[in-house]
Amino acid sequence: MRSHRENHLVSRIGWLRAAVLGANDGIVSTASLIIGVTASGAPRSAILVSGVAALVAGAMSMAAGEYVSVSSQSDTEQSDLERERLELATGPKAELEELAGIYRARGVDADVARTVAQQMTAFDALGTHARDELHITEITAARPITAAFTSAGTFTVGALLPLVVALLLPQALLVPGEAVASLLFLALLGWIGAVAGGARPLKPVARVVFWGALAMALTAGIGRALGTSV
Repeated sequence: MRSHRENHLVSRIGWLRAAVLGANDGIVSTASLIIGVTASGAPRSAILVSGVAALVAGAMSMAAGEYVSVSSQSDTEQSDLERERLELATGPKAELEELAGIYRARGVDADVARTVAQQMTAFDALGTHARDELHITEITAARPITAAFTSAGTFTVGALLPLVVALLLPQALLVPGEAVASLLFLALLGWIGAVAGGARPLKPVARVVFWGALAMALTAGIGRALGTSV
């Protein structure tokens, strides 16, 4: 028989989530800030300084935020694994019954469930409980460093796009031009994320474009109001 190999896209979920989050935040936050500062009537130098500051601060914030939050997830996973290791050492019979009960709840016959639980316990007790009881797998396990670098890197790329637009457009066209260009960037991001995740692109594209447009509209309105009052 020919070997049957499957490549499931769910294996990308860890880095893909961080990548989409970083790029989306980079485009939306930087474009919104540039539009808001421009709408306030600020000079071009202030607009560009604000954009660069948003890029640097945002990338560092994404890296730190992802590392801290995903590290918290990792700490929780390790704590549960340590507790499970202790329970396996002090109450192996109870853990065996618990594992058999999990298999029975999934529709396995009682005798077969117990046999499978015994065999899996003998093979890799902690790994089996981690996967079937705690739902911790190689795919879902927290990776703080990967998440931090992925989010920071994609945020930087995303933030550079509206910043380049701000450099190229004349200031008189900056607000509408930045808005249109950023929405196109967001649509492209939604399409890339959908393709990478194996999903249909319509809903992801509509989702990122809607929230990006809302953020830029609110920021432009606030910038115009503050610029007028000040």
